[in-house]
Amino acid sequence: MQAATMDPAEEPPSMLWGLDPLFSAFARLYVKDILQMTESIQVPGIYFYNRHPIYKVDVLGTVVYKKEREDFFCYGVDDGTGVINCLCWKSQLLKPEEDPIKAGVKPSDVGQGGFNPVAELKKLRQAQQERRRLELGELLRVRGPVKTSRQQREIMASTYYRVDDPMMAVQIEWMMEVPQLYREFYDKPLLLKSEGAAGISTETPLSKAANIMRRFLDQKSVTRFRTYDVQDLLEPLISNKPPSADEHSVAGPSACRQLQQLLKEVLKTLQDEGLVYQRAKFQDEVYYVTTGDKDLLIAVKDIIREDSKKNKYAEKGCHVLHILSAVRQRHSLNVSRAALELVLKALECSSDIISTSDNSYTAF
Repeated sequence: MQAATMDPAEEPPSMLWGLDPLFSAFARLYVKDILQMTESIQVPGIYFYNRHPIYKVDVLGTVVYKKEREDFFCYGVDDGTGVINCLCWKSQLLKPEEDPIKAGVKPSDVGQGGFNPVAELKKLRQAQQERRRLELGELLRVRGPVKTSRQQREIMASTYYRVDDPMMAVQIEWMMEVPQLYREFYDKPLLLKSEGAAGISTETPLSKAANIMRRFLDQKSVTRFRTYDVQDLLEPLISNKPPSADEHSVAGPSACRQLQQLLKEVLKTLQDEGLVYQRAKFQDEVYYVTTGDKDLLIAVKDIIREDSKKNKYAEKGCHVLHILSAVRQRHSLNVSRAALELVLKALECSSDIISTSDNSYTAF
């Protein structure tokens, strides 16, 4: 999954960031996306993924390198998509021990039963130190704000701990939850409404219409539709201002043309996003919802399964451009790369395929 690159001019005003629930949450993003996020020009330390303002993340991965300093550890955490440096501050238990006498424990406190509180305290500290130190190959969970230090993106851990996962139950649960979060929240661009003193929204008719169509396709589980099936949804956005006597004869056709033009622009927007596509262009235009078209999903899955067996793709998998070319030959010339990426994401979430590297996929 790739983080969207954003023009600084499109950055939402900082006073609206709090309207996004993700702003105050620990975002479970892939390391690759954390490294690619765009930093805010308004407030350093705030980053954007699909216009979502983010400054705290939650990462689960394997320790691939470590460095120890007097006050902190530096762990390199690999979640399978990339490696990020995590700065983990030591607690008092990991710092050099105090003199037990200064800590209020006297040698004379040893009881008649042979219990030595100084020795027991030392054993306890050693046990806790061992639990808090991680070795290469161990599973680490880190939560904290993202920082950029010396042109390197890293996590300043507010919480970190070793994850004991011998049966891989935690990792499997994580691998199922994170794609769901991407699908339902992270990959849906944030559309904030900036309201002035008069309460007038700056949202354009096109963005309103696009949102109406997205909700309709999502809530109704539509797999395909024709233009006349959905044009009624957009009629409330067309001005119904009563015409004057001189305009009466042209008011009807004008409103109709406005509706047709708006619908045309909305469908173009949805096609650019890959949400819908046309198999073929006929006079009676039929639009297919990309991730709801079972024939398209089967075609992509079959292409990856068949071509992954070839020597050329056996090691690294099939590149997305190869898959796109094959889909256009076998299924439809009108499948865009944006549409294909949504299909690949859906197939990966359902464990039908797996990404082997950036933009390459293979079948299980």
